Amino acid sequence: MNSIILSIFSVYIFILMGYIAKKSFKEKIDDKTITLINVYFLQVFLTFWGLLLYPIDITLFYAPSLYFVIVVFVIVLAAFGAKFLFENKKEYSIATVSVIIGNTGNLGIPLNIAIFGESSIPYTTIINLVNVFVVYTIGVFFYSRGSFDTKTSLLNIVKLPILWAAILALFLSTNHISIHKSILNMLMMGAYASMTMQLFLFGIYLYGTQIKTINKTLVVWVLVFKFLILPLTAFFVLTNTVLESMVKGIIFIELLMPLAVANVNLASLYECKPKLTTSLVFLSSLLFLAVVFLGVKIVPYL
Repeated sequence: MNSIILSIFSVYIFILMGYIAKKSFKEKIDDKTITLINVYFLQVFLTFWGLLLYPIDITLFYAPSLYFVIVVFVIVLAAFGAKFLFENKKEYSIATVSVIIGNTGNLGIPLNIAIFGESSIPYTTIINLVNVFVVYTIGVFFYSRGSFDTKTSLLNIVKLPILWAAILALFLSTNHISIHKSILNMLMMGAYASMTMQLFLFGIYLYGTQIKTINKTLVVWVLVFKFLILPLTAFFVLTNTVLESMVKGIIFIELLMPLAVANVNLASLYECKPKLTTSLVFLSSLLFLAVVFLGVKIVPYL
């Protein structure tokens, strides 16, 4: 349990640093500039390096396929239900898509290693790959729809270099095309810079965010979907699936991850209430500290 706690808290040190930086320097720190640098440049390194770090075996795709099916079912359910509660386009977008963009990488991978050991790495890596495509296709579309029309939102998907970097990395990995170590080291530098900046940016947006002023219905909706409906759907699907118990546990834990900071990046990029999204990510991260231990106890019953 100590390793689980350390895996969680060590990630959030940079969030605290971002909060302190914004509190200290206020308007001297331009939130949008940092977002643009991270999303359009540094995250390209993170995506490329992350997908090349471990060879991708196409036979492992059954596990992330289940992950994807569960995610799609929940987002369809959320999109339908949110229509009756949220008239505001931006709140509707957040209510629909934020629940399925979990922190499967920065938090999910080390947490699964702490629970299942290093044998979990091939599965967490490829699940994170699927999540990358979910974030930069479905995620981009819905966050864009908060401010733009359908055509523009679809164009915003293909404009992001992250998606093309992921496709190229997937091609290289599945075809076992090796990359020179020096290039991988350069990619690693950019990747770690991106992860740090992403958490730092979350802390920046956290400063000045007033949780008590946000839509309480939206808060309850997102947290109930994230920590009740999504895990229950996963439990039902996984208990009725013939699959190695460890793999079921990995999928379940990955789906249990709190809202990812990527939600804040996309909300900021497309002006879809980034402060509100920051509050939801923060609240889900706090609640996760209790939920994760319950999740670990459920895993043996899958």
